[in-house]
Amino acid sequence: MTNELVYTGAVELATMIRSGEVSAVEVLEAHLEQIRAANPLVNAVVTLDEEGARAAAVDADRRQSAGEALGPLHGLPISFKDTASTAGLRTTFGHPRTRDFVPETNDLHVQRILDAGAIRLGKTNVPEYAAGSHTFNRVFGVTRNPYALSKSAGGSSGGAAAALAAGFQPIADGSDMGGSLRNPASFCNVVGLRPTPGMVPNAENSNVFFPLGIAGPMGRNAADTALLFSAMTGRHDSDPFSDFPLNAADWSTEPRPEDFAGLRIAFAPTLGGRVPVERQVLDVVEAQAAALAAAGATVEIACPDLDGSDEVFRTLRAASMDAAWGDDLAADPGLFNHFLAWNIREGSRLSGRDVYRAEETMTRLIRNAGEFFTRYDLVIAPASQVAPFNADLEYPTEIEGEQLETYLDWMRAPYLFTPLGLPALSVPAGFTPAGLPVGLQMIGARGSDARLLRLAAAFEKISLCSTIRPQGVAVL
Repeated sequence: MTNELVYTGAVELATMIRSGEVSAVEVLEAHLEQIRAANPLVNAVVTLDEEGARAAAVDADRRQSAGEALGPLHGLPISFKDTASTAGLRTTFGHPRTRDFVPETNDLHVQRILDAGAIRLGKTNVPEYAAGSHTFNRVFGVTRNPYALSKSAGGSSGGAAAALAAGFQPIADGSDMGGSLRNPASFCNVVGLRPTPGMVPNAENSNVFFPLGIAGPMGRNAADTALLFSAMTGRHDSDPFSDFPLNAADWSTEPRPEDFAGLRIAFAPTLGGRVPVERQVLDVVEAQAAALAAAGATVEIACPDLDGSDEVFRTLRAASMDAAWGDDLAADPGLFNHFLAWNIREGSRLSGRDVYRAEETMTRLIRNAGEFFTRYDLVIAPASQVAPFNADLEYPTEIEGEQLETYLDWMRAPYLFTPLGLPALSVPAGFTPAGLPVGLQMIGARGSDARLLRLAAAFEKISLCSTIRPQGVAVL
């Protein structure tokens, strides 16, 4: 039987620990037991520091007994994404050449989470250098979906999402360029927030300000995600975009379905006809659009300006990959998997004019998005174009009869919103007839991250999907 502590929400669990109802040690041991039972099948946690976690949990209980000040995440165990640097704990990036790399320092968001009282437990699996939305690599293999072990958990934060769904931890960090928080959240029936760029400072990428790739929080529900987000956000001198305040007033009262009354919602089921979407996914998101209308929202078919967004995303992504790994690929053509190598080579073909024009287009998209949100309060769309697919595939090559040419094509539902600089999240919305999770993507105005999380929490009381656990591996 599963220890109920592993499926207790992070907000409630933190309250229980602070009140003394349970100890940090008890919470840690419950999650370690769940990992031992189910992780061999799911393969979400790829590095585990039991000794270090136990010592940290004992110290957390000591500090509580001594009456010391406690952070908001006090006693909550977390394994960090394996692309985030963790001091003294290996960070492989899912690649053989760094399989034994041990950083000397923590990334800023990791340090903030630990400073807020979380217990470092280990690392969660990623695709090779976080490229692609299906989590597999040559170091640790594939991460499987707790709702159906034959299916993908998504990516690149797939290990994080699967760890949440399987009860291995109550909160998880991730990162998102093309949907790496939103896609796995959709696949694993959890919440993943891509914040407004700057809301979580990008302190590590000190050589260039790159607003496409950012860190963000995940949780089994919106309130837990907001709790973690509160520890990650805040100004940092190294990132001039990090001046966004987190508006705590958005959580001053309990989120309710009535929060949607009077809202102007733009519904973009195929992003204005720009992307194919599986019918079984559309069935879920269309039903939830109708539910929001029934809750009092004005729901209209509409979409922000996304013209040129695909080119912006692909150009800047490829340019960054060539800058990071182009010389390595030239020296060793077999160093990277074939689709990552292709993406790096695409970057090598770009000119400075290509990159500048992409920046110009991104500027237009950001400005037009600002105008769009003077007319609408919220955009809803599919978080992923497909339901979880077979884990032995590298990536989908066809959607509703439309052939896909590259590993990026099936990820457009989330990544076309990336260049607009908006906060976006995936919240559990329903299941396919086969019982596979489907997420609803919610996109808000720039800087409205806290309000977006509140609306996601209100939506959870309409959909009721966040409380549905995996019926297989995670309930051993």
